[in-house]
This record gives sequence, structure tokens and C-alpha cells, in this order.
Amino acid sequence: MKRILICGANGLLGQRLSLMLSTQSDYEVLNTSVERSYVYDNKLFDYNQLDITNRSDVKSLISSFQPNVIMNAAAATNVDWCESNREETWKINVTAVENLVEASRKVGAQLIHVSTDYVFDGKNGPYDETAKPNPLGYYGKTKLASENAIRSEAIRHTIIRTIVLYGSGIRVKANFALWVVNSLKVGKQITVVDDQIGNPTFVGDLAMAMIKAFELNREGIFHIGGGDQLSRYDFAIQAAEVFNLDASLIMRIKTSDLIQTSPRPMISGFITLKAETQLGMRFLNVKEGLTLLKHELQSNGNN
Repeated sequence: MKRILICGANGLLGQRLSLMLSTQSDYEVLNTSVERSYVYDNKLFDYNQLDITNRSDVKSLISSFQPNVIMNAAAATNVDWCESNREETWKINVTAVENLVEASRKVGAQLIHVSTDYVFDGKNGPYDETAKPNPLGYYGKTKLASENAIRSEAIRHTIIRTIVLYGSGIRVKANFALWVVNSLKVGKQITVVDDQIGNPTFVGDLAMAMIKAFELNREGIFHIGGGDQLSRYDFAIQAAEVFNLDASLIMRIKTSDLIQTSPRPMISGFITLKAETQLGMRFLNVKEGLTLLKHELQSNGNN
């Protein structure tokens, strides 16, 4: 039986990994996160509190559990916060990964790590896995540093870059899709940029790609992104349509109109051919992903 350790199990991606893996009887899964309590404490999921920035705690738990696979879904992802809180960001996004790398090497585990399109400068997207990184902001620089920390060591690893992740979960931070939907539901006018381009990724697709990476024993870098490449504004318009909300509340603006601490890659997006062929994936387009999100919110009582 394969043993799987999930780091960041209380987050959007971590929750989805936990749920998807819980249906598989041939895996022993240990969920971990920095918080003392677990969002699924009402389910019979194994959970341990773990601060992955603490080297000795990581070493002790992984030595005890002896995982075959470590899935790292933990990170500091608020790009403006990262720009202003560099020491803490480095600790979470780089030092923690170095701890996981060291522990992975000692037990022979495959490390599956999530990275981002922010490792690119957004000048000539969409990008494939061979494109040269050139991060603009501190968040992207730490994520590239974490990739390098993994690639420089002789461990089995898979680095999965994703982009504009969205979905539903218990007490998760408001991702872009949820922010748009929740704002429009209460009749709030919002401003959305029309010059940042990417392919929004449904969380279920990202989780499935991580699972397939170890099931199919795939290593290296993979780009995971939704089936449509479009602006944040167009994504918001589609969200309004799928959720039957008032699209006239969405105001089109430029990134230059905003006061943001960190620069953003503008013309981003991913070419996902490698993941489609080597992982056997077909990624949801925006309408499919938003429709699934709508059904999930309704089934959870969030109409």
C-alpha cells in the first residue's frame, strides 16, 4: 500500500487532494497542515499538525510515516503580501521546501510540488515547460527558488506549475472566481483588469494531475492550466453568465489603474500539451469549470 503525505491539507488544493484520495482504498494518506485543527475533522481522515518550515518536525514526521509520495500544496500565495513580507515568504516558500527535499531524499519519496506561472515575466505567453523563467516579483522569485532547490537534489520529483487556480472548499481564501461570484451576489460593483491573460485552472484538474503524476510515475516539470486562455475580465463575465448574475456590475479597467505592491505577468498562460499526453489529462474550459463550481457550491448549501 502506497503511503501519501499531503502538506497544506487545509487549503483549497489540499482539501481537494484529501477528498479525491480518500476514495482510494489502496492508499494510506496522512493529511498535514500548520493549523492545529483540520477542516475534515468530522471525517475519518488521518491528520497531523505540521509546520513544514520547522526542519526537525518535518524530519521526525516523515521518518516516522515513511511516505512513498509527498504532495506539497502549502505556500504563501498572496503576491502583494509576499512582496512586503519577504523574510516570512522565503521561509514558507523556500526553506520549507528545502526541508521536504531533505526528508524526501532520506526516505526515497517522490516529491510533487506546486509552482506557478509567476516564475515567468508574462511578456510572451503562453509558455511551455522549456520556456526560460524570469520572475518579476518576489513571490515568483521564491517559487522559482523552490523549484531550483528541488531540481538541484537527487530526488524523484515532479514540479507542477499552475495558473489562476479556482474552486470551492471549507473556509478557503477567496480565489478570483469566488470573489467575483460573491461580490455580484450582493450587488457589489467590481473592477476587473482586461489586460492580464491566462488560462484559469479548476482545482479538481490540478489535484488530478498531481495524483496521475505519481500513479503514472511521471517526473519533471508539467504545466497545468484550463482549456481557455482569456483575460480576467472575460473570466469574470463568464462567471456572471454561468451563475446568472448581473454582468453590468463588472467594470473593465487596466492593470495600470490599480495600486499593487507586486508586478504581475501580463500575457501569461500555459501550453499544456505535455500534461495532456504524458498524464492523459483533458482540462476543463472556463464554462465547464465554472458550471462545476456552481454545482459544488449548491450541493454545499451555498446558493
